[in-house]
Amino acid sequence: MTSDDRQVGLLRYSLGDDVLAFSTLRHGAGVGQGHYADFNINRYCGDDPEAVRRNRALFCQTVGVDDDRLVFPHQTHGTEVRLIDDAFFSLSADAQATTLEGVDAVMTQLHDVCVGVSTADCIPVLLYDQEHHAVCAVHAGWRGTVARIAEKAIGAMQMTFHTDPVHLCAVIGPGISMKNFEVGEEVYQTFADAGFGMSAIARRYAKWHIDLPLCNQLQLTVVGVPSSQIHQSGICTYDACDRFFSARRLGVQSGRIFSGLMLK
Repeated sequence: MTSDDRQVGLLRYSLGDDVLAFSTLRHGAGVGQGHYADFNINRYCGDDPEAVRRNRALFCQTVGVDDDRLVFPHQTHGTEVRLIDDAFFSLSADAQATTLEGVDAVMTQLHDVCVGVSTADCIPVLLYDQEHHAVCAVHAGWRGTVARIAEKAIGAMQMTFHTDPVHLCAVIGPGISMKNFEVGEEVYQTFADAGFGMSAIARRYAKWHIDLPLCNQLQLTVVGVPSSQIHQSGICTYDACDRFFSARRLGVQSGRIFSGLMLK
């Protein structure tokens, strides 16, 4: 299901011959320094702009996308889902940036357009509609997860592309594992109040721990995505901070993983 291409800094997922799905690795011919080392392409996390520019150029060359067709929302832990269509690309660069402000999921049916989300312990969810050839990348931190952004993204795909969840393939990419995601009582209670089955998703150690990858997997199955078509990467960013960025290990002034999809 996955292949680890360290030279170009990508973990690739096999969703089909006509779609590229991936998460970036920390290392792989990039130029970043310190906790941004060395393959960060996110402009919003405090990295040196020139390093980001060079890494972004390398990324675009690697996946075969033009820089102006790489779609990067500015996430706010909300549930806004944005359609990327021809009208979006008719906008000025400033108008495109405004359109992507406060967006945590991006979807498209356009070919040779790369849509993705940034994470560094949060959960990336990648969705591919095999029937209608549409994709959606979702950023699910704990706030987005508790607000059921994965379900809402699929709802948006149903409205826009007539997606039937039975034809969706999904990847739940690298993110923090339950054993490392310690939360306070208020976060635990937020999940409980939102109707999550706490016996399935939470464990009490010294404090409560919540299984965010499982929370998102359950959201997918609830709306009808077959379990056999959901791939869990099983990678904990906190434990694997040598390969993936982790804000809890490295601090918020560090790089971000970019997980995305591109229809070929």
